[in-house]
Amino acid sequence: MTVFIFSVVLLAVLGILIGILLGVAGKVFAVETDERVEKVRECLPGNNCGGCGYPGCDGLAEAIVAGDAPVNGCPVGGAPVAGKIAEILGVDAGSSEKQVAFVKCAGTCDVAANKYHYVGEMDCRRAAMVPGRGEKACSYGCLGLGSCVEVCQFDALSIQNGVAKVDRDKCVACGQCVATCPNHVIDLIPYSSAYAVQCSSKDKGKAVMEVCQSGCIGCGLCVRQCEFGAVTLEDNIAVIDGTKCQGCGKCAEKCPKKIIRPQKHLTSHRIWRPKCWNATP
Repeated sequence: MTVFIFSVVLLAVLGILIGILLGVAGKVFAVETDERVEKVRECLPGNNCGGCGYPGCDGLAEAIVAGDAPVNGCPVGGAPVAGKIAEILGVDAGSSEKQVAFVKCAGTCDVAANKYHYVGEMDCRRAAMVPGRGEKACSYGCLGLGSCVEVCQFDALSIQNGVAKVDRDKCVACGQCVATCPNHVIDLIPYSSAYAVQCSSKDKGKAVMEVCQSGCIGCGLCVRQCEFGAVTLEDNIAVIDGTKCQGCGKCAEKCPKKIIRPQKHLTSHRIWRPKCWNATP
């Protein structure tokens, strides 16, 4: 009986001592947290899309408070969220232009040639691993299998006639589609852009015309037509400098392939269509 009582007392004393040690350790090794992190986190939309470059909204909140990320670092929240965060931190929200995803390909089923019929997983990244980078004869174009659609959390992308389309009103420029596209045909451009070149082929004109009726042939007519020096040719493709473009539309009017297209007020509707097996145009 005495041994039993002694054991109970000993265990009780040990428990008290361990509790005291844990309490002291908790005080000594406690990591101080900045209450502003939680306040900033509450301002963020919580999509955890990764478009900011950090592992979710928690990571971005910590980076903003630490000064490693700008207060306008959330592409989804935009200026309204940046303003709230700036107020919490007592800094200037800065200025950031709204961005939107843009697909640099006009090679729809009726104008783009195919090399073969792809039979496999309906995933652009998988198809790009096949020799020739997918069934389209143009190795630079949209594969049209919808990997970008799958990763978009905002229902802003669809596949229409074999090419990805962006709903500008729904797109928040999170960048997930840009990171997912294996052919890099999706870019983020300023929402205010008047015109953009809907092609990404770097081939010369003759090679382009052999595989697509709607590809940039690098003729340079748009360059010569622009009075503001906003259009240049780089790697056989027209490039528009948005800071110089005045939106006159002369380049688009002169383009023989009509791949310089207006961007303002354009929207698309989410229409899933089966992948097309079109023949050579």
